[in-house]
Parts: sequence; C-alpha cells; structure tokens
Amino acid sequence: MTSVAPAVTPYKNSSGKKEQVRSMFNKIAHRYDLLNTVLSAGIHKSWRRKAVRMIAGIKPLQVLDVATGTGDFAIEALKLKPTKVTGIDISEGMLELGKKKIAEKKLEDKIELLLADSEKLPFGDNSFDACTIGFGVRNFEDLEKGLSEICRVLRPGGMICVLEFSKPRRFPVKQFYASYCRFILPAIGRLFSGDKAAYTYLPESVRAFPDGQDFLAILEKTGFERTNCRPLSFGIASIYTGTKQ
Repeated sequence: MTSVAPAVTPYKNSSGKKEQVRSMFNKIAHRYDLLNTVLSAGIHKSWRRKAVRMIAGIKPLQVLDVATGTGDFAIEALKLKPTKVTGIDISEGMLELGKKKIAEKKLEDKIELLLADSEKLPFGDNSFDACTIGFGVRNFEDLEKGLSEICRVLRPGGMICVLEFSKPRRFPVKQFYASYCRFILPAIGRLFSGDKAAYTYLPESVRAFPDGQDFLAILEKTGFERTNCRPLSFGIASIYTGTKQ
C-alpha cells in the first residue's frame, strides 16, 4: 500500500524517512518538551485536552498512543480512566525521557512505553479501544500502512483520534503562519535544539501533509467510518476522529 503523502524528510540524505525521523528525534529529545511549549506558546496543551475529550464517550479501557514521544498525550489520556495506556515510538531518546517522566509521576502501573514501529505494531487484532496520535502521522513513512495497522489493532467500534498541524487558509492567519514557519520557527529550533534541519522539516512536512478532507478520505480508505475534522486555533491544527467499522 503506497502512501499518498509526498516523501518529505528531515535531512535529505540517502537513508529512508523512518530512519531520518528516528535520528532527528533522538537528537532533539533533550529539548523537545521545552521547544513545544515555546513554539506553541503552550497552546498545544489545550489541544491535547480537547482531543482526549473527543473520545471520552466510548470510555476506552485499553488506549494506544502512537508516536508517544515523551509521553504527554499518554499521560493526558489517563483522564479517560482507562485500565492501561500503551505508548509506542521509534525514538529511543524520546522514550527514555518519557519513561523518566512517568516514573517521576509514579504512573508506571498505568502507562507502558515501548519501542515499536507504527507500520508493524507488535499487538494482536482488536487489542485496543482507542488510539491517539499527537503530531505523529506526518512522520509516518507510509501513511496508509500505518493507519491500516492502527485500524487492525483497534476493536470494532474503537476510535482513532489524531491531533495534527494543518494549513490555515484564511487571511491574515495564513500569511502570519507562513512567515512564522519560514523564519521564526527554524531560528528558535536551531537556537534551542542545535538542529535547524529538524525545525525546517516541521513546516515542510505540514505543507506536504494531506490535511482536512484529504486526510479524512485516507482514514476512510484504511478502514474508518464516521470520520470528522475539528479545526483548532484558526486552522493551525486539527483533531481528526474516526471509528473502526
């Protein structure tokens, strides 16, 4: 199955997108949480809260958090009162920080973080009631394959909830956001993380990502129904939901 999204990569070298993304997040892991707060002025926290509320109705007991990073979405998902949250990521550096965070909060009995690939999930069919993904689907090497795998491990009636950046389309937000991504974001990213390429990749991957109705169409193609897109903050980000058939 071939991904619809163009192949945008962080470093433009000969290795595949997955390996480049893993390398990038390992490099910036130590500054990732701080940069997220600085670059979004802290608004990403309210986005996560809204995303979690959108799947509260199904009362999931087993939650999978894909591209979990340092575990913030997995921790937020505990508000759903699940039996367990399982977070997976391909970056060892991000997971190491996430495990420390969870240990400090004494949440090891509720959250488990594992090194795993979204396109080859190490779980059986129908294992989870819900899946969350925060700012991770843009980084899938094969978007459709990753979403199909998520659909496989969700039980029938289970929900996917994707929080992702999107492209504002209204004046003046569109113009401001374009300037911010082109000039400010890479400069701050280089200053704080030492890796300008990582924060040049961010706006490039947002531009290439099939957002809005295009992403809903991909969700439907990979096995989801009753799909919905909720724009946030004038279209800077969106929450996508779908239910496994």
